[in-house]
Amino acid sequence: MSRADRTAERASRLSWHREHELPAGTVLPSVLAAAAGLVAMWPYTSVIEPGTWSFAVLAVIVVTALTGMAVRTLMRRRAAWVRDLVTIGVQILVAVGTVVLLVAGDTAVFGVIPTDATVFTFQTLAAAAWEEVAFGSAPIAASPGLEAVMGIGFAVVAILLDQLVAQRGAILAILLTGVVGSVPMIVTLGGVNIVWFVMLGILILVLLRYTAAQDSESPRRTSTAVAAGVGVAALVATVIVAPVLPVSASLAGTGVGVTVDASLRLGDDLRQPNPVEVLTVATTADTAPYLRLTTLSDFDGRVWEPDRGDLQSQSDGFGPAEWTDDIDTTDQNTSIRVIRMSSSWLPVPYPATSVQGAPSSWRVSPENRTLASRSADAVGNDYTVRSVEVSPTLEQIRALPAAEPVVDPDAEPVDLPGVIGATAAEVTADATNDYDRLIALQSWFRSQFEYSLDTPVDEGFDGTGADAVAQFLEVKSGYCIHFAGAFALMAESLDMDVRIVVGYLPGALTDNTRGAEAVYSVSSDQLHSWPEVLFPGIGWVPFEPTASLGVPTAFAAGSTTGGGSGGSTPTAPSATPSATSTSGPDIEREDAGDNASSNAELRRLDPTPVMLVTIGVLVVLLLPALIRLSVGAARRGRARRGDAAAAWEELRATVQDLGLPLSDAETPRMRGDDLVRDNGVDAGEMRLLVDAIERASYARPSDDSSDDLAGPLGDVIAGLRRSVDGRTRVVALLLPRSLFVSRRADATLTT
Repeated sequence: MSRADRTAERASRLSWHREHELPAGTVLPSVLAAAAGLVAMWPYTSVIEPGTWSFAVLAVIVVTALTGMAVRTLMRRRAAWVRDLVTIGVQILVAVGTVVLLVAGDTAVFGVIPTDATVFTFQTLAAAAWEEVAFGSAPIAASPGLEAVMGIGFAVVAILLDQLVAQRGAILAILLTGVVGSVPMIVTLGGVNIVWFVMLGILILVLLRYTAAQDSESPRRTSTAVAAGVGVAALVATVIVAPVLPVSASLAGTGVGVTVDASLRLGDDLRQPNPVEVLTVATTADTAPYLRLTTLSDFDGRVWEPDRGDLQSQSDGFGPAEWTDDIDTTDQNTSIRVIRMSSSWLPVPYPATSVQGAPSSWRVSPENRTLASRSADAVGNDYTVRSVEVSPTLEQIRALPAAEPVVDPDAEPVDLPGVIGATAAEVTADATNDYDRLIALQSWFRSQFEYSLDTPVDEGFDGTGADAVAQFLEVKSGYCIHFAGAFALMAESLDMDVRIVVGYLPGALTDNTRGAEAVYSVSSDQLHSWPEVLFPGIGWVPFEPTASLGVPTAFAAGSTTGGGSGGSTPTAPSATPSATSTSGPDIEREDAGDNASSNAELRRLDPTPVMLVTIGVLVVLLLPALIRLSVGAARRGRARRGDAAAAWEELRATVQDLGLPLSDAETPRMRGDDLVRDNGVDAGEMRLLVDAIERASYARPSDDSSDDLAGPLGDVIAGLRRSVDGRTRVVALLLPRSLFVSRRADATLTT
């Protein structure tokens, strides 16, 4: 280039532009990528309790960043593609070694090199993590399975972010950070995490600023104060305006009113100010039954764990009868329609014997006669359950001792506060059999305690742990989970096998009917828990200790009915034939509005949205590339049949995608000569394409020109791709310019 040409080029460049791109950094990209990884990690701390998983994720992010810094520094004089390839390879090895060392170091060679035992360990932990996510509720307790899954997941995220930032792919890095960070809010259906949103906004501004500053077209000097001011103003405006924007309730999609799990954290949902109808019940019984979702039998001193026994198909039935032939039973049919309740369990009366209308994805847990699914959701299901009413006489149940607790010899003994056992012994001192002891406990709770949704929160306890039960016995005020938890621990202290049930109270009778059956409406504030005690020969007998709520258990003497079946509790703590079902506690809820948004803790962590969001993002990101590849394949097919226009159009599109100079003012021969000279494509192959397009454009139509042009076209395109760097090739693949720039616009921009 002559001096005059160089002078003209400098004059044509705007004075405030840089003349060259800044050299690629080795430290700052890794620092920014690590910051992005931490921002993506932040929302997960609200749905998973801090523990080993958070340390593993933090370690992976930091180690990945340090590795990127070190390798890029050591190889800064090598070709860019070599440096990038070596960096990502070393990062993968170091990240794998870090996760293995933290999670299963004892199974690996030198603690970092995986073995078959390491792979098996990670498979087992991944399966356990899936169970915890599918059946747990936020915040999930930290566990080795979550440590393994989160460590592996964020290792992938950290490496991708490091590479994207290093390659100045700010937009893709921002999208990845936003998608990964928003997953907890999407899955738990929780509110917006304002702190995370502000952090993400600041990160976006910094990443865009860093990427733009590297480009040769970026200004030499910019006002940091102005840029920061605009960014802060945008963030503040969004944070202030977004919460007050009207949002239609239909945007929620499913219209689910409540999400129920087995965590026994029912307080937040019960304190919602506006109960909604969650299901309807049509039954042949005199009153609607209690409906159970699942049971909880294992207590570790802090929480009751849900029963997760083996599941079997509906055709295998609900298991053998738990009652003997001398106990009176009555068959019942109950039709249930779930309207606004999301759960991994279907509500059923107890004891269920068969079900009709439920999809095969719902399987039977014979251990507690419930229906559960690892993939389906309860909302929208309409099914009929056949069950029995087990009605022992008072004499029969008094003659049977309760079953003794099943003790796991490998489990650590639970140290309960002394007040629990002492109070149980005092309250039941006058009883002479186990049933009367349980009735004494039930009566004591219902007469000496008060139902309240506020007291647990005001007094600082809201669970079923041993300490919470001890405090509940002192203040004598709480709601169903406190009554059920205290009753269960006191019954266990009397050497009885006990468990807790999560389900719904009987609904309120409506004016509707389904055939000859009366229809009951069950609302979200009728979510309930109650205890059951096992009596061999009768089965699990429910009790209702919750004050002012439900109907207490009471069996009639056989002599009052002519011997056999005294009236009693149909299938669960429910009404005698002369009693009416309760629809919920009669209490004040003025403070409920303050807690309405806190029911995010009840949300089941359904992994399906995560997969759908991930697949959706990948499809969106890869859609331009897929369209471009399909268009190119069609053109190559026509070129193979001798279509010179299709071959030349594909060549021109490739030149556009790679960002090479292109002008419609050039003839095909001029274009071909430029590509041979500037880009090193094969001159012979290029000549074949030029001759074909010239012949097709200027010669008379002829049937003889049907040469296969796909081969020369492929060779020329391969040469063009080799003439540019790896970053340009990736951009050309993911964001093909030929799809977005018209022929006229492209000519205007490049000439």
